[in-house]
Amino acid sequence: MIKGFRDFLMRGNVADLAVAVVIGTAFTALVTAFTTSFIEPIIKVVMGGGLTGGTVKLDDENRLLFGDFANALITFVITAAVVYFIFVLPLKTLNEKRQRGEVAEPEPAAIPDDILLLQEIRDLLANRAPGSGSIR
Repeated sequence: MIKGFRDFLMRGNVADLAVAVVIGTAFTALVTAFTTSFIEPIIKVVMGGGLTGGTVKLDDENRLLFGDFANALITFVITAAVVYFIFVLPLKTLNEKRQRGEVAEPEPAAIPDDILLLQEIRDLLANRAPGSGSIR
């Protein structure tokens, strides 16, 4: 049962999905705070300064907020890079080494003596010839 669960977790799609959702969400909040605090002010200064930096006024009511889009794009790129290089790439490398046999599979836990005895009895009963008598 434990081996099956481990195999399920180590399957590529499940591990990638878990990393992308859980860790990606946590890092997105961190990176968003970074880009809002540091990158956005730089974009506003470079693109005209003040509150209207990073915007283009189309008419009295409409503006293009390309500074906000650039900030969101930078947030996405940083988050994707962190998730890939810190989590996905090492997991992929570990799986490749396991497939080549460079990393040994974990040893199964020691089986208690009572379980071994029950397995031996099961095997003896399964191997006895049919019609050889009943157990009394």
